[in-house]
Amino acid sequence: MPRSDVVVVGAGLAGLSAAEGMARRGLLVVLVDRRVRVDARVRTTGIFVRRTLEDFDLPASCLGPPVRRVLLYSPSGRALTLESLKDEFRVGRMGALYSRKLEECLRAGVRWLPGTSYLGAEPHRGGSRVYLERAGLREAWGARLVVGADGARSRVARDLGLAENRQWLLGLEEVHTAPATSRPPAFHCFLDPACAPGYIGWVVEDGESVHIGVAGHARGYEPAAALASFRARAPGLGALAPGRPLERRGGLIPVGGVLDRIGCARGLLVGDAAGAVSPLTAGGLDACLRLSRYAADVAQAHLSGHPNALEAYAGERFRSRLVSRLALRRALDWGGRSALLLEAACAVLRTPPLALVARHVFFGRGSFPLPAPPAPAEGALRLWG
Repeated sequence: MPRSDVVVVGAGLAGLSAAEGMARRGLLVVLVDRRVRVDARVRTTGIFVRRTLEDFDLPASCLGPPVRRVLLYSPSGRALTLESLKDEFRVGRMGALYSRKLEECLRAGVRWLPGTSYLGAEPHRGGSRVYLERAGLREAWGARLVVGADGARSRVARDLGLAENRQWLLGLEEVHTAPATSRPPAFHCFLDPACAPGYIGWVVEDGESVHIGVAGHARGYEPAAALASFRARAPGLGALAPGRPLERRGGLIPVGGVLDRIGCARGLLVGDAAGAVSPLTAGGLDACLRLSRYAADVAQAHLSGHPNALEAYAGERFRSRLVSRLALRRALDWGGRSALLLEAACAVLRTPPLALVARHVFFGRGSFPLPAPPAPAEGALRLWG
């Protein structure tokens, strides 16, 4: 049976980032995904915020033009316009970014197993025996750690006895080529409970592409019908995005906050599997990159013998720093279905003092909160033999 220090399940942004980080810290890493190509069937919307762009070295060729302008629309269509002096958002060309991240993984020494399905994992020799299937053949790998980067409904979480997401939004987005226009790039956010209960409809136009999407509470929510309704109701979308979309992306977005139990002696969860998504904005890219990098530190410390490394990867330590965002999520869940309440909230936000709150939500430099990583134990890494 082949063995590795770490088997990472899922080659989205979380899995690619975790695999690269762990390999660069000296661990033997295997990365598996059932897709043959990482740039196929991309699901995330890919909007990066300023703090992420400042703190992570993302290739410029994988990013769209900067966006500094936000328009927040009330249910009646009244707009609050917010302008920033800085580049606040950039839309990621996620397929290209995943391909670049995979190249970096391979340079770091990650073993890549595309077209491979994860079947399960069971305890074995202090770690796990991981069952995979490639080309119709079943095989087993020994792993000291299994990293679940397999999305909001994580099979790895179940197999390791870790926490699972229970609170969702369901989203759908279309991507179009931008028409020729002289309008400045803008991020349009529509508070419309008819199309996006508990969340927003959005249009991001950066001069190269147009992203149109909606999301709402998963129970009973029909995103395709909601998106069609949103396109019919929102002004000017027909001119912005005529014809068939280049891509359609969609899926579950966990918004219950970081899960309580995201790590154990046999493995860790990252990305959506860990609930690492802002409960308020449902943005997950900043949290994804930060938690994956943090997981690499924890994995290195744990596998090199640090006695308390996994204590740093306890979900309660993250959730305690997300109290205000969780409270705002509950308020949005309660009030986000009422057009009257949303209209009143928008009217308040248009007053000069409260407009500062809106600016803070869209332009604030807050990021996913992390506790201090564990200090590596002295001595060299001991490979599993």
